[in-house]
Amino acid sequence: MKNKTILSMVLAATMLIAIMFGCGSDNQDILNPQLMDPQGTNDAGVVDQNTEMPGFESDAVIGVTLPWLGTQNWVEAKEMFADQLSKAGYKPFIEAADQTVTLQQQQIESMIEAGAKVIVVGPVDSAQLTDVLDKAKAAGIYIIGYDRLLEKTAGVDGVVQYGSVETGKLQASALVQGLQEKKGESPYNIELFGGGHADPNSPNFFNGAMSVLQPLIDDGTLVVTSEETDFIQCATADWNNAKAQARMEKLLSTYYTDKEIDGVLCPNDGIARACITACESAGQDIPIVSGLDAENDSVQWIWEGRQYSTIAKPTDKLVEETIDVINSLRDGKGLPETDVTADNGVKDVPIFELTPLIVTKENEKEIFANDPTRLELLKD
Repeated sequence: MKNKTILSMVLAATMLIAIMFGCGSDNQDILNPQLMDPQGTNDAGVVDQNTEMPGFESDAVIGVTLPWLGTQNWVEAKEMFADQLSKAGYKPFIEAADQTVTLQQQQIESMIEAGAKVIVVGPVDSAQLTDVLDKAKAAGIYIIGYDRLLEKTAGVDGVVQYGSVETGKLQASALVQGLQEKKGESPYNIELFGGGHADPNSPNFFNGAMSVLQPLIDDGTLVVTSEETDFIQCATADWNNAKAQARMEKLLSTYYTDKEIDGVLCPNDGIARACITACESAGQDIPIVSGLDAENDSVQWIWEGRQYSTIAKPTDKLVEETIDVINSLRDGKGLPETDVTADNGVKDVPIFELTPLIVTKENEKEIFANDPTRLELLKD
């Protein structure tokens, strides 16, 4: 009996040693707890892009939740993700949240339950997704922000987007260029519009634009007649075109009954068209108006001379970059290299940043030379 007891103890010790030191990569998880984190984060929750990250099967479920389908770029994103993810061999699980935070939270929950390996999130309000994104992260799911920063959460691996501050600078530069070309000598009377409060890009667009416009406001080249120059004053709730048009109508009836409005800074094409419509209805000459997203209607309006400019952020490039990031994670290579990061209030998030382009009538055909749909709109 004594010998059996000793033998049992030896066997137990041998098994423990084998578990700790003889099981290949598994023993590293025991000896180095950091390697147990499937997302390759350090103690501060910051993604180390050089850390090996576990891959996943080539036919994995990939979730995509978009904020809404109310503008052309989001409709294009839904269609392109469905097509490109399928072509890459994945199982796409794509939803749109109709600008409703609770619906987007439910969609992410469903993607977790479906066993998604990656969830791509274009947030309605990223600051309200912390709990569900943390849950996804705890389930070992990679989280990629799409077009917008995911704020106040450690549960994000990276974000694919066009440079938002640079976008605002380009919008303002195009506005100033148009004023100089079309409206004669300064000073120029202008008004300012911003995007939705909950979109983290909106203040970046606005602040980028104001870095160009504020010096010209200070020296009297530009006059904001309403004196509404703060983002909160200028923001457009939910990016709602009707609300933007109503504000433009109020500005015109209050400040422009006896003067001309020369220009309007607009954060996207829908709001740009709404402001132009309000000015036309008020009997104003069409002001110089900026925009964003190169929507078909605005591409045509620019060609016709009704809208001066837009900023092109080609959706196909954004989707392509996102899928490249997903493929890198699938292959166990971790995140691609990037030198750009953004503080989301919890961590520095790697940003995979693309460069936007100013579009005016002068360069439309060049910009859309490989875009048959938009090129077809540019007819004399």
